[in-house]
Amino acid sequence: MHSASFPTADAGNRVDNRVPDRAARVRFRRAVALMLMTLVLPGSAQLVAGNRRVGRIALRLWFALALVGVGALVLGLVSRDFAFWAVSNTTLLGALRLALMALAVGWAYLIVDAWRIGQPLSLRQNHRLAVVGVNGVLCFSVAGTLLFGAHMVGVQRDFMVTMFGHGEVVGAHDGRFNVLLLGGDSGAGRWGLRPDSMTVASIDAESGKTVLVSLPRNMANFPFRKGSVMDKQFPRGFDCDGCYLNGVSTWAGDHTDLFKGSDNPGVDATIMAIEGITDLKINYWAMVNLEGFKELVDAVGGVELTVRDRIPVGGLGSDVTGYIEPGTRRLNGHDTLWFARSREGSDDYSRMARQKCVMGAMLEQISPEVAVRNFQKIAQASTQMISTNLPQSEVDNFMGLALRAKSQKIATVSLVPPMINTADPDIKLIRQKVGEAIDRAEGKQVTLAAGDADAGEGKKKAKVPSTPSLTGGSFGSLREGYAANEAEDLGSAC
Repeated sequence: MHSASFPTADAGNRVDNRVPDRAARVRFRRAVALMLMTLVLPGSAQLVAGNRRVGRIALRLWFALALVGVGALVLGLVSRDFAFWAVSNTTLLGALRLALMALAVGWAYLIVDAWRIGQPLSLRQNHRLAVVGVNGVLCFSVAGTLLFGAHMVGVQRDFMVTMFGHGEVVGAHDGRFNVLLLGGDSGAGRWGLRPDSMTVASIDAESGKTVLVSLPRNMANFPFRKGSVMDKQFPRGFDCDGCYLNGVSTWAGDHTDLFKGSDNPGVDATIMAIEGITDLKINYWAMVNLEGFKELVDAVGGVELTVRDRIPVGGLGSDVTGYIEPGTRRLNGHDTLWFARSREGSDDYSRMARQKCVMGAMLEQISPEVAVRNFQKIAQASTQMISTNLPQSEVDNFMGLALRAKSQKIATVSLVPPMINTADPDIKLIRQKVGEAIDRAEGKQVTLAAGDADAGEGKKKAKVPSTPSLTGGSFGSLREGYAANEAEDLGSAC
């Protein structure tokens, strides 16, 4: 006869210990699950085990926000015009910033509440500490990400408010927007007073096809727009002793009483001169601080340029401190600036050609992806670099035009020797050449007179010799002209 088996006292203790351990692990897993549910679907933990009313409200808000977000993303991918409008509308950006901040606080509250619903005081100490750690990581991750997003939206909004104004919207003239780009040194008492470079970007309002029309700073004896303030002061043109195009803004700054109500008399006077010379109606202007330009180039990681010859660094009132060596290379902001402005061993017109090459390279190489990756640096550099009268409401339109311009060749025409005598410019010839360049960009047939055709052929042969000459790092010379100063494809001339 076998005796009955009964659990010993030790076996009973092992059974009793396993039951509390299993219950503790279940409570721990439940607490973690509630917090993870809140991370994926805010309000789901409250709907399951807490305040169902709060849970329903949170879930409805979450699904509504997710639907709006996905819809906006799809619309932005389908329509770039919508995307440009969204990132330039300050009212929308302000609302989005507040929404992200509120979402960060609300979501963090729901995660903390999920921790409370998990009854942390009923957990063992090691489980309680683990749950607190998980809760802290989730709260800081969610809230930190959303608050950083709100910060970036705020940076974009501040950039729009600081950079652009609420000026008058000016429609396209003959299907084109003409934007005057002024470049000036940032030295004490000089920034914005004597522009070193003046270029009109004439942009087709539909295709974005761009023609860069550059004017030399040393042009003299030119007319102003008929009926303008400057035209009344100089009815025979800017013919005073030592008066050049880059001195117009200085003259206006010394006679601000003639420009009542103007915030930028120097720019306004310069526009009167540009319009008088080219017969182009200027829509907007942008003043570029050449010194601040370095920061923009650095913000996008540099710009790739082909250096044709050694470019001196320095030499503008100081000693040459080094050289940018030949070759295709990515230049930082400092070297890009000197590539564009160096005059040592060359002339103003070679410098103008190199500046166009920089403009073309920047337009081609700064993609939306690069802009997004370096957005905060670009925004900070741009607000220090550019002053403009372009209204906020037009920014999305010009962003779209810039994107369309990237895929097309940039044409250039420069009003410089040998075509133009800057000391006594032929205004009729200037307007003819500008008109022809724009017509060619628009695909119109340009018919030259017999004399012009012969001159054009001779010029073409001179500008593209079998062995191109180099002066100051630019193809060409003062006598034969520089390739980048007059080209139907700027990229091939650089």
